[in-house]
Amino acid sequence: MPKTFASLPGKYQFFSYAQFYQPLKKRLVAVPPLKPGGNKPILMDFEHQLKALTFFHLEEHKSGRHLLQDLQENEFACKEIAPPQGIKKSTFFEAINHRGLDEMLYLFHQLYADAAHALPKEHAQWGELVAIDGTLIDAVLSMYWADYNSSVKKAKAHFGFNLNQSIPAKIILTKGKAGERPLVDQILAPGQTSVTDRGYQCCRTFDILHNAGKFFVCRIKENSQKTILNHIPFKPGGLVFQDSMIILGDPIKLHAEHAYRLVGYFVGAKKFWLLTNRFDLSAEDIAAIYKLRWNIENFFAWWKRHLKVYHLIARTQYGLMTQILAGLITYLLLAIYCHNEFNEKVSIKRVRQLRNRIKNEASFNGNSQHSNSQHLKPDRPNNFCGCYLHAIS
Repeated sequence: MPKTFASLPGKYQFFSYAQFYQPLKKRLVAVPPLKPGGNKPILMDFEHQLKALTFFHLEEHKSGRHLLQDLQENEFACKEIAPPQGIKKSTFFEAINHRGLDEMLYLFHQLYADAAHALPKEHAQWGELVAIDGTLIDAVLSMYWADYNSSVKKAKAHFGFNLNQSIPAKIILTKGKAGERPLVDQILAPGQTSVTDRGYQCCRTFDILHNAGKFFVCRIKENSQKTILNHIPFKPGGLVFQDSMIILGDPIKLHAEHAYRLVGYFVGAKKFWLLTNRFDLSAEDIAAIYKLRWNIENFFAWWKRHLKVYHLIARTQYGLMTQILAGLITYLLLAIYCHNEFNEKVSIKRVRQLRNRIKNEASFNGNSQHSNSQHLKPDRPNNFCGCYLHAIS
């Protein structure tokens, strides 16, 4: 049994933050320390950079300066997040824009593997499902690399989202005008099934995926040219109205080199057409898989709204990728934390609860240092929002 504050006076830790951060702590052992490029020592090592960026997303900071002020004035941030000697603005922004990307990418992949091992799979009967989509990031004019048009700068993040466990799996960052379809093959691994919208329709892309042993369920345009080869029987009376083998494209000019399966089904009065090379599932299963694609849109909306991931604190492509990876790492930490503590998916209720626990623990630690007694009073309940505070043994 871990000891409580009442039973062991002395130096206390931020227990809730330690629980949240623990999956990263064990992975950091394998990350080599950053080395300076010259004679000047590194004033902000990678772990402090990582802590600062995860704290930035966890607490919904609105800018880099907002974060820096907290690192100087917030009691918890000063003790647990900031370097012991403090951090200056120039040092902080130089680190974010020019250091730590390889280490952040390594940790993201390792933490994703931990989350995929820990979280339950909801749709295991359909194999590994990966929704692929992109989201635009508003940039500033000084970010010349984020090409979009003559008056607006935008970057684009292309995500692979694990639909079985509702966690981000892969990311590629490009300029805003970069094409999306060529990236599907880079994001998807053999044996996985991509779930994509109409913007990813391309005969060549479908053939590349099929030849590489990769699967796809892609919505296609209703007026797409196609040649029907034969019809596949399906259960009548449901939402599915067609199941056929087709050749996609112009039969004379550009067309797919393989025959694929076309599933048509109703959503209300609207018809949806899905192309797939999953021949092992029923038409109803194919329709159900595509409906899961909306989960990536929900992830984008939640991630942007509650973790403030697109409040830019970096201007270089290197720095922006580092910042986005830190946002994904924060989300994975939350996914593991919510599962371990509550057996639930990530929700803003649990995120707010974690924030409140950290604040309460910081307040208690601060008060205990100025108190004449090291013990809690017997008539005072230790019920900080249901959080039990533990001492360092």
